[in-house]
Amino acid sequence: MCGAFRPVRFVVQSSALVFVNYRGRRKAKCVGSREAAEQVRRQLEAKLVLGDLNVLDPDAEKTPSFETYANGWLKDYARIECKTSTADGYEGVLTQYLRPRFGKKRLDAIKRDDIKALINDLIAKELSRNTIRNALCVIRGLFNYAIEEGLLESNPAARLARFTRSAKTAETKGVALTTKEVQQFLNAAQEICLEFYPLFLMAVRAGLRRGELVALQWGDLQLGTGADHSDRFMVVQHNYVRREHTTTKSKKSRRVDLSRELRSVLVGLRDQRLLEAYLEGKNDISDELVFRSPEGTILDPDNLYHRMFLPVLAKAGIRKIRLHDLRHTFGSLLLQNGASIVYVKEQMGHSSIQVTVDTYGHLIPGANVSFVDRLDEVPADEPRTSEQQSATPAQQCETEVPLEILQVLESTGGGGRTRTYDLRIMRPSL
Repeated sequence: MCGAFRPVRFVVQSSALVFVNYRGRRKAKCVGSREAAEQVRRQLEAKLVLGDLNVLDPDAEKTPSFETYANGWLKDYARIECKTSTADGYEGVLTQYLRPRFGKKRLDAIKRDDIKALINDLIAKELSRNTIRNALCVIRGLFNYAIEEGLLESNPAARLARFTRSAKTAETKGVALTTKEVQQFLNAAQEICLEFYPLFLMAVRAGLRRGELVALQWGDLQLGTGADHSDRFMVVQHNYVRREHTTTKSKKSRRVDLSRELRSVLVGLRDQRLLEAYLEGKNDISDELVFRSPEGTILDPDNLYHRMFLPVLAKAGIRKIRLHDLRHTFGSLLLQNGASIVYVKEQMGHSSIQVTVDTYGHLIPGANVSFVDRLDEVPADEPRTSEQQSATPAQQCETEVPLEILQVLESTGGGGRTRTYDLRIMRPSL
């Protein structure tokens, strides 16, 4: 050790204390016995030689590293409060983007500029804006949790989303089938896998996610009293993701209307299931799955895609798409057939109209001149204004004003020029 300072000295009273003097900085640590104090002294000297000054910082022992805290946050919060798929997503973000950069740093040593630098680096790697915002969401949530636990006073990741605007946006959006392609698809389904035709029909007529499709129960359906009865809908409240029964993506149930054709197919399937249940000695199928495997268990969405969906696409002569694109087809065709954006948002279960517009707005024909042409339509009992006729009626000349009104105007200064004649001089906003 350098002789310019005494790095460690002992003062033994009732218990052994290790006093650290390092360039004017002093720390005392109680360790219980002289033998333990001697061992601590050697450890502290080794750390000081290596340049680890955390031994001099009383807060260093209280504040964990980012990696340690992130592991605890994932275990004690995300895995308990969030869905498994959501927690898995958080784990992926931590592993890929956050732990490599901040893992060894103390939690309170991560500053706002550090996170801005992370954003800039992810943008430089040409990651999409959504990917960067997902990473920002995770670290922001982690710091919020640390604030609640009293480890931090402020969140260095708050209000940084605006710095992601320069990131590229995803170029590929959902694919939607045309009305003709939908009919080709359904015809092929009837031909090669008739037992799954009701499921595929519901996918294109109700827009359920694939996990919602396989988790749907008979008790979720309100089939009404007839085909023309308007009280025909389903309540979407179950989901099946990564082999786990869970709630919908938004954690909220939603009502989805049933078309006449879909209702008719479901009524036929229900009657068949009721007959099967009766033969088995049961009279209630409300808790049973609407769509199930041949063994009576829940369908695996991946098996459904590879074993049923892709062969139907091939039979129909349709390009390879995702099963989820049938949901995009539903939203797109609703909009193209004149449904309001609010109705589509409710049927799809989106959190906001902006999500609906961002996801499906590009599927609506943009140059639909018929909408502005409707503005030219005039009721039959109203005369059409000629092209030469001005839309604004001509102003009456001064001699057409009745004498009694002119007298009133003169007495109030309105038109007798005792006040400013052009009111626009007094009111520039006019």
